[in-house]
Amino acid sequence: MKLIEIFEIKGKIKLLSGLHIGAGDMEMKIGGTDKAVVKHPHTNRPYIPGSSLKGKIRALLEMRSGLVAREDGKPLTFKLYKKLDYGSKEATQCEKILKLFGCSGADTDEDYNLGPCRLSFADCPLDSEWEGEALEQNFAFTEVKAENSINRIKGTAENPRFTERVPSNTVFDFRVTIKKFEGDGDLLPFLLEGMKLLEMDALGGSGSRGYGRIKFELEGDIKTQFDVIYPM
Repeated sequence: MKLIEIFEIKGKIKLLSGLHIGAGDMEMKIGGTDKAVVKHPHTNRPYIPGSSLKGKIRALLEMRSGLVAREDGKPLTFKLYKKLDYGSKEATQCEKILKLFGCSGADTDEDYNLGPCRLSFADCPLDSEWEGEALEQNFAFTEVKAENSINRIKGTAENPRFTERVPSNTVFDFRVTIKKFEGDGDLLPFLLEGMKLLEMDALGGSGSRGYGRIKFELEGDIKTQFDVIYPM
């Protein structure tokens, strides 16, 4: 395979609602939150892991393909791709997903030669300009939201829990690169469709309760292309 170019997409991610991407804490502290957000260990500032973006965009594209039931809800595989009718809409979408997001090398063979994962998502730190303004105005970088379940008969709140979130209007830097190999065709529009699906859905946990609404603010010529996409 011959690498033709590596294209970079840069911009910002702006939170339209509170975001919770969990830190995976195993310890519950007395008087603390039940679920903390992931933070950089040196600065204690929240960030968006690149793995969270990659995983959610892939999942949305896979759901749109209609193939998730064929893999019992698991990520699409090369074994499934080989079973699909070559040239069909399902096979074409599956091939793009596997090329962009990768698949197990143990499952592939030389006859198909899908090659390596094309995408590299960077972790998204706080935008430095926004962070500076937040420090000047004494903005908090996280908030704790109390939630309860409601007893349907008594009408009373039960099982209180406290979830840490990154507040709405927080801005993060965003960067992803996409490799283009000889014979790939144009995979960029497919990635942009996945990013648009994420804008229409939610990132992180508790999306059904309003968490995780985001907006991509891209730089350069790619912004015009992204703004007009309607992925469905």
